[in-house]
Amino acid sequence: MAANITIDKLSKRYAHASTYALHNLSLSINAGEVYGFLGANGAGKSTTIRTLLNFIQPTKGTATIMGHDILTSSAAARRHVGYLAGEIALYGKMTGQQFLDYMSGLQPLKHPDYLPKLAERFQAQLDEPIKTLSKGNRQKIGLLQAFMHEPEVIILDEPTSGLDPLMQEAFFTLVREVTERGASVFASSHNFAEVQRMCDRVGFIREGKLIAEQTLADLAQKATHTFVITFTDPVPLTALQHITHAEVTAHTDHSATISMTGELTPLFAILAKHHVTRMEQQEVNLEQEFLRFYGKEQS
Repeated sequence: MAANITIDKLSKRYAHASTYALHNLSLSINAGEVYGFLGANGAGKSTTIRTLLNFIQPTKGTATIMGHDILTSSAAARRHVGYLAGEIALYGKMTGQQFLDYMSGLQPLKHPDYLPKLAERFQAQLDEPIKTLSKGNRQKIGLLQAFMHEPEVIILDEPTSGLDPLMQEAFFTLVREVTERGASVFASSHNFAEVQRMCDRVGFIREGKLIAEQTLADLAQKATHTFVITFTDPVPLTALQHITHAEVTAHTDHSATISMTGELTPLFAILAKHHVTRMEQQEVNLEQEFLRFYGKEQS
């Protein structure tokens, strides 16, 4: 089955620039998948989105959305897309309801009752002029217009910006629901906690180049696991220090903190020979792991 989004060697160099803002980007996003696009400010995330949506023309390369070429069939491609910009520019004099009615006229809703349900879920303030609303309430309206016509592809730029924790949970639940019906979500972010909550796979972009891709499951599996172990007898320090891919980062007479990657069997084999009164595993920080794996310069 064809991917909902396919990008092949997509590049963008702005006029008079000596380097590419986006260089030879290739990736695909399948139906029902949430793909997190990570990178620092200026890495090329927004350029990727603007090129994908045909807001700007690529210098070279191609991309398709639901099989439609983003250049030669741009209008057809956009009919399948819901989009939330990183910097939302809404019609300030309109109320939220007026704006959403206007947008639904441009892209009709598949189910007219879906929008009111979304508005209730997000506790959206639709009767006030948009310019009077807080950042978080404007964000809610932006999310409603991106999801309300139930698109097959949803492209989001910093989607939880301004949302309080309760509304963030509502958003993550919505993402799960749309992917269960087969939609693809392409989410640009520099917030790893956000990505960790909702994504199946992540790509890391730096200086316009995709330098790594990883599923969240694989990243967690390969992450460094840290254990704090308390012994009845003195710590078997020498044995612990000889475990491959392990490091004793702290110890006292009767406790040790050990960080390790890969197979845990050697650790458990040692512990089986000693009286262990307590063993705590510290939570894996996947942001640190991602930066540890991919934060160094790569070609």
